[in-house]
Amino acid sequence: MTTPPTVDVHAHVLLPEIEALVDGLPGLADAKALDARRNGPAALKVNGPMIGERIPRLTDSSARLAAMDTQGVDVQLVSPSPSHYHYWADEQTAEKVYRLANEATAAHCAATPERLRGLGLVPLQHPEQLRRALDHALAQGLAGVEISSHAPGRELSDPAYEPFWAGAEETGAIVFLHPFGCTLDERLDQWYLSNSVGQPTENAVALSHLIFSGVLDRHPGLKIIAAHGGGYLPTHIGRADHAWRARSDSGSGCAHLPSSYLRRLYFDSLVHDPYVLRELVRVAGADRVLLGSDFPFDMGTEDPVAALRAARLSDVDFHAVRGGNATALLRKD
Repeated sequence: MTTPPTVDVHAHVLLPEIEALVDGLPGLADAKALDARRNGPAALKVNGPMIGERIPRLTDSSARLAAMDTQGVDVQLVSPSPSHYHYWADEQTAEKVYRLANEATAAHCAATPERLRGLGLVPLQHPEQLRRALDHALAQGLAGVEISSHAPGRELSDPAYEPFWAGAEETGAIVFLHPFGCTLDERLDQWYLSNSVGQPTENAVALSHLIFSGVLDRHPGLKIIAAHGGGYLPTHIGRADHAWRARSDSGSGCAHLPSSYLRRLYFDSLVHDPYVLRELVRVAGADRVLLGSDFPFDMGTEDPVAALRAARLSDVDFHAVRGGNATALLRKD
């Protein structure tokens, strides 16, 4: 039996043209200041050089492919850097951002479509634009779109997003849930807690909104991939199950036990701990976990296959996570 290709579903592209587009616009300075407060000065000093040395792999498809060869990765699902969300932007700017992001990501992947698949962006801050943005991404040949864990003033459970969820389900688009920033703000502005604690927190909160609000009941065909292994939620889902059973206010929005919805979602394998990865596979199912590296950032892994092998899964589960599940998902797309 032939083994599937190795597929990394969590890899990013940097699009300088987007930053050139928004440079100097009202709102950008405030957004940067908020980001700086949330991360803290020590993190900002590290971030610049870290990104700078990774520019070739983030922007040049040839450098990307060479790095993939070194890692033993056959296919990447490439999404824009979350720094390109720009959820502060007005309607006109937001449309320019998503169009440019979708077209530039598609162009980055176009040279080697057998190895690079792409995801676009949608402006969560303008719900009325979401379906148009999704359709635009799909028209570029992209497999779906990437979103953050929330937009200013809106959670993913907001009723205004219902047309977007319906559209994603109808079209079979992949929705990659990748947080950017954490609303715990300055409480996490030291020791890079904004990322190490903030990102898994945001994943858990966003997924909980999708579960408890009934979004996954209303749209069971959604193809949502949660970055960072879904954060804290999969390994602490027992508390959510208890609340659903014990309290009428907790269980009023979703029809089933919260843990059952984990098997309706997909999760990348980027949890940085083989025991946590084994638990993720146990609670979500081996068919719902996909290889992810966060290529090429420092909070990712340089060797995602070795990280997966360290979990000591069965051969069948190992190959499913390594590439079989993602191959099937992308083939459906």
